[in-house]
Amino acid sequence: MSDVPEARAAPPAAARVLTAWHRVECLVAVVCFTFIAVILVLDVLGREFVGPVLNFLGIDVGPTGIFASQRLSIYALVLGAFAGIGIATATGSHLVPRVGFGWVPKAWGPTMDRLADVLTGCFLLGVTYYGFKFVESSFSIDLRAPVLDWSVWPFQLAIPLGFLSAACRYFAYALWPALRPGLPEFQE
Repeated sequence: MSDVPEARAAPPAAARVLTAWHRVECLVAVVCFTFIAVILVLDVLGREFVGPVLNFLGIDVGPTGIFASQRLSIYALVLGAFAGIGIATATGSHLVPRVGFGWVPKAWGPTMDRLADVLTGCFLLGVTYYGFKFVESSFSIDLRAPVLDWSVWPFQLAIPLGFLSAACRYFAYALWPALRPGLPEFQE
C-alpha cells in the first residue's frame, strides 16, 4: 500500500458543475470573439467599400463605419480573454513551466500535484484580490470609457473573475485530482 493518501473520488455533481462552468466560459469567449470579428469586418466594409461606392454615386451618407467599433472590440476582448484563463485551466492548455519536474521522487507525484494545485489556487486568489481592488478603484472614481461614456468597472470585473475561476478550479483539482485535466503531450 502506498504512503500517498488515496484521492477521494470526485462527486458527480462536482464534475457536472465544472463541465457546465467550462461551457459557460467557452460560450462567453466565442460570443466575444465572434462579436469582435463581425463588428470590425462590418466597420471596415462600411468605411472602405460602402462609403466610397455611395460617394461615387453622389450619395452623401456621412460616416459609414460603425461608431466606436474599435472601442467596443477592446471591451469584448477583455471579456473573452479573461474567460480564456478559466478555459486554459479547465483544458490543461496553459503553459506549464518544467522547472522542478523530477526534483522529488516519482512516488510523491500525486501529493506534489495536489500541493501545487493548492499553492496555485492561493496565488490566484491573491491576484483576484488585487483585481477586485483595481475594479473597486475604477468604481469609486466612476472611471468612464472615452467616446462611449460608459462606466468601465463592469468590463474590468472580467479580470478578477477570470482569476477567481482558475483559482476555484485549482482548489477543486486539489480536492478531487481525477477532475484535473492531463498535461499536454508537448509544450511549445
